[in-house]
Parts: sequence; structure tokens; C-alpha cells
Amino acid sequence: MDGARKPDARGLAALILGASLLGFAAMLVRWSTPAGPLAVGFYRMAIALPPVAWLAWRARGSARPDIGRARLWALVAGLCFVGDLWMWHSSLHHTSAANATLLVTLAPIWVAVVSVVWMGAKLRRRFWAGVILALGGALILGLAKGARWGTGLGELLGALASLAYGAFTLALGRARQELSAPEALFWVVLCCTAGFGVLGFAQGEAFSGYPPRAWWALAGLGLGVQVAAWWLITWGMGHVPTNLGAMGLMTQPVATVILGWLLLGESVRPVQGLGTLLVLAGIAACAFSPPVAEKAPIPG
Repeated sequence: MDGARKPDARGLAALILGASLLGFAAMLVRWSTPAGPLAVGFYRMAIALPPVAWLAWRARGSARPDIGRARLWALVAGLCFVGDLWMWHSSLHHTSAANATLLVTLAPIWVAVVSVVWMGAKLRRRFWAGVILALGGALILGLAKGARWGTGLGELLGALASLAYGAFTLALGRARQELSAPEALFWVVLCCTAGFGVLGFAQGEAFSGYPPRAWWALAGLGLGVQVAAWWLITWGMGHVPTNLGAMGLMTQPVATVILGWLLLGESVRPVQGLGTLLVLAGIAACAFSPPVAEKAPIPG
């Protein structure tokens, strides 16, 4: 259960840095064409699995009473992550990328609601104010990128993806109470590799025949995003309350805007600067309003 301890500044910094590195994901997915969304997910996880397994092997500790339950939580997190990416990629075929990304940012709301209703967390008014600020900033970023209401199916899939992302955040936070960051990440990646592989083969996606640029992009997704970014996020999730962890992940759309400007030459309008400031202000407000009562994590 989420606790009253103050968030570790190092954990919050790692979380924000990792979420910022996730900003590369959208560009790398674009450069991985013609690989399909499930094939991209499979290679992202399969390429990451060997180094993550090595990190987990090095971080292994003595047997603990709740280790089996913690691994189960990590596997649940992996299944939720597969569902999140699958529904998010599918929503892109029915609505704009801005709409899909905007709706996924609802995840912190679901995390906060679940924490209050089922986990007994007590959230301060300042935390809710931070959530409103950050979601308002995400709304501005989405509208600046052209978010408009579509046929409804894409929006529904995007909203469901946000539910899956919220569930992933909660399950990962629970797993980190007993598992080190490399151990938790290993079980998540292992589950995702199997999940994306099964779904990809079932839907008949091509797993070969890509140009060299696509393979380089897939390698970047596997090593840069899934290993480096998610190791930082997983480590950070063990050192901050779960609610704050969900808020920290909202740094990703901010990083996407900045990286699009730096690497893709996309223009950044003043309204996007306003959205960025609101997201960062919301995260800061949440950082100084920790919820009550959370079990201390396993260091590592």
C-alpha cells in the first residue's frame, strides 16, 4: 500500500530521465517501418532480454518469502504493458497520433483513483491540483499537435490503453516492493517478449525482410528505450510513491515535443511551451505532496 514516506530525489530524477528517454520511442517506431506494431514490440523486447537477464542475474539476492508473489506482479505488469502498446498502436489506425497520445495520459488519474479506492491511499489536495495541471498541459500539447475527436473507436482504444498503462504502473510498483529493479524488469520483458511474439504470429505480421535502417531503429528501441530508459524507470518506481511514479511518466510527451524539434525539425509553438510548463509544474506539485503509507522497496 502506498505509504507516507517522502519520495527519494534520486528515484524521481531517475524516473524523469527514463521517461524523457522514452521520447525517442515514437521516432524509432517511425524509422522501423515496414515492421508492424506487434513485430516492433516483439523485437524491442527480444533485443532487450539478454542484457536485462544479465542485469537480473547480477542483482539476484537471497530467497525472500514473498518473491514468488512479486514475480507474479511483474508478469501481470508485463501483460498490462502488452495490452497498453497493442491497443495504443491499434488506436493510431482509427484516430490521430495526438488523440491517441493524449488519451494515454489519463493513466495517472486511474492510478490515483485505484490507490484511493482499493489501496487506502490518502492523497492531498495539492496532489490532485498537480494532476489537473499536468493533464491540462498534456491536453494543450495534444491540441497543439492537432488532436481532434475522430470516429470514436480510436478514442475508445486510446482510453482503454490508458487503463492498461495505469494497471501496469500499479503492478510494477507492487513488484518493486520485493524485487530489485533488474529483477522486476526481467520478468516484465520476458512476459512482453512472449506476448508480442504470440500475438504477432497469430495476426500474421512479418518478422523479417526489413531494410537496415529498420533494424537499427529496432536495436535502438531494444537497448536505448527498453533497457536504459525502463531500467531507470523501474529503479525510480521503487523509490517514489506509485502515484508520483505515474505522474513522472508524463514527462514523455514533453520529451517527444523537444526531440521532435531537435531531431526532426518540427516547429514548436508558444502554446506547446505553455503545455510543457504545465506538465512540469504538475509533476513538481505532486512531488511535494506524497501520499500516506507505502512499504519500503528492496534497494537496487
